[in-house]
Amino acid sequence: MTRRTRLRSPLAVTVVAIVAIVVAGIVVLLGRDDSPSVTSADGSGAVVRADSHRLTDPPQSRAQFVEFLDFECEACAAVHPLIEELRASYGDQVTFVVRYFPMPGHVNGERAARAVEAAAHQGRFEQMYQRMFSTQSQWGEREEPADGVFRTFAADLGLDMAGFDESYHAPATIERVRADVADGLSLGVQGTPTFFLDGMRLQPTSYDDLVAAIEERLSDA
Repeated sequence: MTRRTRLRSPLAVTVVAIVAIVVAGIVVLLGRDDSPSVTSADGSGAVVRADSHRLTDPPQSRAQFVEFLDFECEACAAVHPLIEELRASYGDQVTFVVRYFPMPGHVNGERAARAVEAAAHQGRFEQMYQRMFSTQSQWGEREEPADGVFRTFAADLGLDMAGFDESYHAPATIERVRADVADGLSLGVQGTPTFFLDGMRLQPTSYDDLVAAIEERLSDA
């Protein structure tokens, strides 16, 4: 695959956003390790599970790109357009997977994940996933719970509201979100966004780094 010229420019804005979040205590994990593609070194945490949400699912996937994210994380929102570009360029060859990892300091991080999971129960995972990032400035980094805001999003998406409310408050939904967190912790995830490519943790400082990692993996596949 030939890279587009526009993909070669370092994304300074994104890097600055990530650095700012690091200073605030929410870090992007650096470095690559030898974690296998299915479980952590001690076998306690999976990078991908059968119920993990896939944004792309090509019939003949040649690699898996996994992001542990927090919908309230500013760095995740800054990186989101880049992930969309990666999907556009490689979605026919790479399985893109989303894992929840709401950070403890965010009042609405877990609530947002629950809303996305509740939407997923009605087949609208991606629509709610996209809505969270496009609206983050409206509800993120606030002390007030945004349950009502997320319910408005569900109504806008045309979801069955009784079903959404039931799923949003269900213990099973909370457990589903926290299961992703448990996997992340077992894999050494400490902040968001954290990326894995076929089980290898990445250290991107620009979009080029992500492209190069995927290109290298595809060339080896």
